[in-house]
Amino acid sequence: MTNNFTDTLRKEEQAYENGADRPLGSYLRVLGVYGGAVAGLLALGKLTGTRAPERIAPMDLLLMGLTTHRMSRTITKDPVTSPLRAPFTRYAGVSGPAELREEVRGHGIRHAVGELLTCPFCIAQWVATAYAAGMVFAPRFTRLAGATMTAVAMSDWLQLAYTRLMKTAEAPREVKEG
Repeated sequence: MTNNFTDTLRKEEQAYENGADRPLGSYLRVLGVYGGAVAGLLALGKLTGTRAPERIAPMDLLLMGLTTHRMSRTITKDPVTSPLRAPFTRYAGVSGPAELREEVRGHGIRHAVGELLTCPFCIAQWVATAYAAGMVFAPRFTRLAGATMTAVAMSDWLQLAYTRLMKTAEAPREVKEG
Protein backbone atom coordinates (compact mmCIF):
# COMPACT_ATOMS: atom_id res chain seq x y z
CA MET A 1 0.00 0.00 0.00
CA THR A 2 2.76 2.48 0.99
CA ASN A 3 4.72 1.62 -2.14
CA ASN A 4 1.70 2.33 -4.38
CA PHE A 5 1.13 5.65 -2.60
CA THR A 6 4.80 6.63 -2.99
CA ASP A 7 4.76 5.61 -6.66
CA THR A 8 1.63 7.67 -7.23
CA LEU A 9 3.24 10.71 -5.59
CA ARG A 10 6.38 10.33 -7.73
CA LYS A 11 4.29 10.07 -10.90
CA GLU A 12 2.32 13.20 -9.94
CA GLU A 13 5.55 15.07 -9.23
CA GLN A 14 7.03 14.06 -12.60
CA ALA A 15 3.82 15.03 -14.40
CA TYR A 16 3.85 18.42 -12.69
CA GLU A 17 7.56 19.10 -13.31
CA ASN A 18 7.12 18.68 -17.08
CA GLY A 19 10.88 18.13 -17.48
CA ALA A 20 11.90 21.06 -15.25
CA ASP A 21 13.64 20.82 -11.87
CA ARG A 22 10.72 21.56 -9.52
CA PRO A 23 11.49 19.94 -6.15
CA LEU A 24 7.92 19.56 -4.89
CA GLY A 25 8.94 17.36 -1.96
CA SER A 26 11.45 20.00 -0.86
CA TYR A 27 8.87 22.75 -1.22
CA LEU A 28 6.64 20.66 1.02
CA ARG A 29 9.44 20.50 3.61
CA VAL A 30 9.86 24.29 3.48
CA LEU A 31 6.10 24.68 3.92
CA GLY A 32 6.33 22.28 6.86
CA VAL A 33 8.99 24.46 8.50
CA TYR A 34 6.78 27.53 8.03
CA GLY A 35 3.73 25.72 9.38
CA GLY A 36 5.75 24.37 12.29
CA ALA A 37 7.02 27.85 13.13
CA VAL A 38 3.48 29.26 13.08
CA ALA A 39 2.24 26.36 15.23
CA GLY A 40 5.14 26.94 17.63
CA LEU A 41 4.29 30.63 17.91
CA LEU A 42 0.65 29.80 18.58
CA ALA A 43 1.67 27.28 21.25
CA LEU A 44 4.03 29.82 22.83
CA GLY A 45 1.20 32.35 22.94
CA LYS A 46 -1.06 29.79 24.59
CA LEU A 47 1.61 28.83 27.15
CA THR A 48 2.41 32.43 28.06
CA GLY A 49 -1.17 33.65 27.93
CA THR A 50 -0.22 36.17 25.26
CA ARG A 51 -3.01 36.96 22.84
CA ALA A 52 -3.12 38.51 19.43
CA PRO A 53 -4.55 42.02 19.29
CA GLU A 54 -8.27 42.37 18.61
CA ARG A 55 -7.51 44.62 15.65
CA ILE A 56 -4.51 46.02 13.81
CA ALA A 57 -4.27 49.81 13.74
CA PRO A 58 -3.87 51.30 10.23
CA MET A 59 -0.47 52.79 11.14
CA ASP A 60 0.72 49.39 12.39
CA LEU A 61 -0.39 47.82 9.12
CA LEU A 62 1.44 50.51 7.13
CA LEU A 63 4.58 50.03 9.23
CA MET A 64 4.31 46.26 8.83
CA GLY A 65 3.93 46.54 5.06
CA LEU A 66 6.88 48.90 4.59
CA THR A 67 9.06 46.88 6.96
CA THR A 68 8.16 43.64 5.18
CA HIS A 69 9.06 45.22 1.84
CA ARG A 70 12.44 46.51 3.06
CA MET A 71 13.41 43.37 5.00
CA SER A 72 12.41 41.11 2.12
CA ARG A 73 14.69 43.02 -0.24
CA THR A 74 17.49 43.08 2.35
CA ILE A 75 17.31 39.31 2.84
CA THR A 76 17.01 38.44 -0.86
CA LYS A 77 19.05 41.09 -2.69
CA ASP A 78 21.45 42.97 -0.38
CA PRO A 79 25.20 42.38 -0.94
CA VAL A 80 25.83 42.33 2.82
CA THR A 81 23.40 39.42 3.33
CA SER A 82 24.87 37.43 0.42
CA PRO A 83 26.87 35.16 2.80
CA LEU A 84 23.52 33.89 4.13
CA ARG A 85 22.38 33.05 0.59
CA ALA A 86 25.75 31.75 -0.68
CA PRO A 87 25.23 28.07 0.24
CA PHE A 88 22.07 28.08 -1.91
CA THR A 89 22.94 30.52 -4.72
CA ARG A 90 25.60 31.56 -7.20
CA TYR A 91 26.52 35.20 -7.84
CA ALA A 92 25.30 36.26 -11.30
CA GLY A 93 25.81 40.03 -11.28
CA VAL A 94 24.09 43.20 -10.20
CA SER A 95 20.34 43.60 -10.64
CA GLY A 96 19.92 47.23 -9.56
CA PRO A 97 21.32 49.88 -7.26
CA ALA A 98 22.84 48.05 -4.26
CA GLU A 99 21.17 44.77 -5.23
CA LEU A 100 22.58 41.47 -6.46
CA ARG A 101 21.26 38.98 -8.97
CA GLU A 102 21.89 35.41 -7.90
CA GLU A 103 21.01 32.07 -9.44
CA VAL A 104 19.66 29.21 -7.39
CA ARG A 105 21.96 26.18 -7.25
CA GLY A 106 21.66 22.61 -6.16
CA HIS A 107 18.76 20.20 -6.10
CA GLY A 108 16.09 19.24 -3.62
CA ILE A 109 15.98 21.20 -0.37
CA ARG A 110 19.00 23.31 -1.35
CA HIS A 111 17.20 24.44 -4.49
CA ALA A 112 13.93 25.12 -2.64
CA VAL A 113 15.67 27.21 0.05
CA GLY A 114 17.64 29.01 -2.67
CA GLU A 115 14.41 29.99 -4.40
CA LEU A 116 12.98 31.24 -1.11
CA LEU A 117 16.12 33.28 -0.33
CA THR A 118 16.29 34.94 -3.75
CA CYS A 119 12.63 35.88 -4.11
CA PRO A 120 11.48 39.00 -2.21
CA PHE A 121 7.86 38.07 -2.92
CA CYS A 122 8.34 34.57 -1.47
CA ILE A 123 10.23 35.59 1.67
CA ALA A 124 7.77 38.42 2.40
CA GLN A 125 5.28 35.97 3.94
CA TRP A 126 7.95 34.77 6.37
CA VAL A 127 9.00 38.32 7.23
CA ALA A 128 5.40 39.48 7.75
CA THR A 129 4.74 36.46 9.96
CA ALA A 130 7.81 37.26 12.07
CA TYR A 131 6.66 40.88 12.33
CA ALA A 132 3.16 39.78 13.37
CA ALA A 133 4.70 37.53 16.05
CA GLY A 134 6.79 40.47 17.21
CA MET A 135 3.64 42.57 17.53
CA VAL A 136 2.18 39.89 19.82
CA PHE A 137 5.24 39.15 21.97
CA ALA A 138 7.26 42.40 21.88
CA PRO A 139 5.20 45.21 20.28
CA ARG A 140 7.35 48.16 21.40
CA PHE A 141 10.58 46.64 20.09
CA THR A 142 8.85 45.47 16.92
CA ARG A 143 7.46 48.94 16.20
CA LEU A 144 10.94 50.44 16.74
CA ALA A 145 12.53 47.89 14.41
CA GLY A 146 9.69 48.50 11.94
CA ALA A 147 10.17 52.26 12.09
CA THR A 148 13.89 51.76 11.44
CA MET A 149 13.29 49.57 8.38
CA THR A 150 10.58 51.94 7.15
CA ALA A 151 13.06 54.82 7.37
CA VAL A 152 15.56 52.74 5.38
CA ALA A 153 12.91 52.01 2.72
CA MET A 154 12.01 55.69 2.49
CA SER A 155 15.68 56.59 2.22
CA ASP A 156 16.11 54.05 -0.59
CA TRP A 157 13.22 55.58 -2.53
CA LEU A 158 14.60 59.09 -1.99
CA GLN A 159 18.05 57.96 -3.17
CA LEU A 160 16.53 56.50 -6.33
CA ALA A 161 14.42 59.62 -6.93
CA TYR A 162 17.47 61.84 -6.38
CA THR A 163 19.53 59.80 -8.85
CA ARG A 164 16.76 60.02 -11.43
CA LEU A 165 16.43 63.80 -10.93
CA MET A 166 20.19 64.25 -11.31
CA LYS A 167 20.18 62.27 -14.57
CA THR A 168 17.24 64.32 -15.83
CA ALA A 169 19.00 67.57 -14.90
CA GLU A 170 22.22 66.48 -16.66
CA ALA A 171 20.52 65.29 -19.86
CA PRO A 172 19.72 68.76 -21.31
CA ARG A 173 23.31 69.93 -20.64
CA GLU A 174 24.74 67.03 -22.58
CA VAL A 175 22.56 67.93 -25.58
CA LYS A 176 23.59 71.63 -25.43
CA GLU A 177 27.29 70.85 -25.02
CA GLY A 178 27.29 68.27 -27.84
